[in-house]
Amino acid sequence: MKPISPKVHGVLDYATCAFFALAPSLFNLHGAYATVCYVLAGGYLVLSLLTSMPLGLLRVIPFPVHGKLELVSGLVFLASPWLFGFADDSPTARNLFIAIGLVTLVVYFLTDWAGQTQDAGHGRTMPEAGARPHGAT
Repeated sequence: MKPISPKVHGVLDYATCAFFALAPSLFNLHGAYATVCYVLAGGYLVLSLLTSMPLGLLRVIPFPVHGKLELVSGLVFLASPWLFGFADDSPTARNLFIAIGLVTLVVYFLTDWAGQTQDAGHGRTMPEAGARPHGAT
């Protein structure tokens, strides 16, 4: 069993949004680097709000699909300094994106993507978005 439940993953997602929003101030990033951080904060917020997990709001994206998007984003974060040509221009941005990529991948591999999500306050298991009712063909 993996130690990060869907609910804990949701908390980590919203913390990631806050981190990206604060990163330009925390790491003295300006220009395109700051803009990318703000766009990532907004993107992660939208993804989190739309994901079918305990802390999701609209729950239209299945939790495992959310996971695949995070796997891809973790790999892109790791490669981005070389993909986008800033590996030598900004060591701070390079190191930040490599660290974000590594943390994203660690969280991906420790998250229970098949874990049951609970309907808060009701104790019912929520079906993933698009799932058919039991017995439906």
